[in-house]
Amino acid sequence: MLADLLPGVTPFSLLALLSALGCALVAGVFLAFSSFVMAALGRLPAEQGLAAMQAINITVLNPLFLGLFFGTGLLSLGLIAGGISRWPTAGGLCLIAAGLLYVFGNLLVTMICNVPLNEVMAKIAPASPEGAVFWQRYLADWTLWNHLRTACTALAAILIMVALR
Repeated sequence: MLADLLPGVTPFSLLALLSALGCALVAGVFLAFSSFVMAALGRLPAEQGLAAMQAINITVLNPLFLGLFFGTGLLSLGLIAGGISRWPTAGGLCLIAAGLLYVFGNLLVTMICNVPLNEVMAKIAPASPEGAVFWQRYLADWTLWNHLRTACTALAAILIMVALR
């Protein structure tokens, strides 16, 4: 049926295409934070920036973003398996690298670095003296890890596109 709808598209190439799209969309979200959202929040008084980021962290936990974020992770596992089956071709290596970049450079970094910072921040009163001190450290640390996630996810999308070529 897929062959009738999309001639030349195999189930695996569709998985790779959807993975590339997911990686690119997630990279775009992260790029927005790295390039201007965090800088804009950093220009606000600490109390306002902290409160705004707390609100963002609650709002981001929605089915659309979580589905895209974790769904792309599942697709990335499929890429790794597909890349192994295509080993040692250049396309296979690109798919394995892309899957690993998304899983380790995005999902793992998020869980080990960004989420713990968010959990600490969620417990801090924005108007407290502790909040002002924490906010400056949070801005630097969270943004650094976000830069890494952005680069890994964008590179994963590029590698998938190279493999599809």
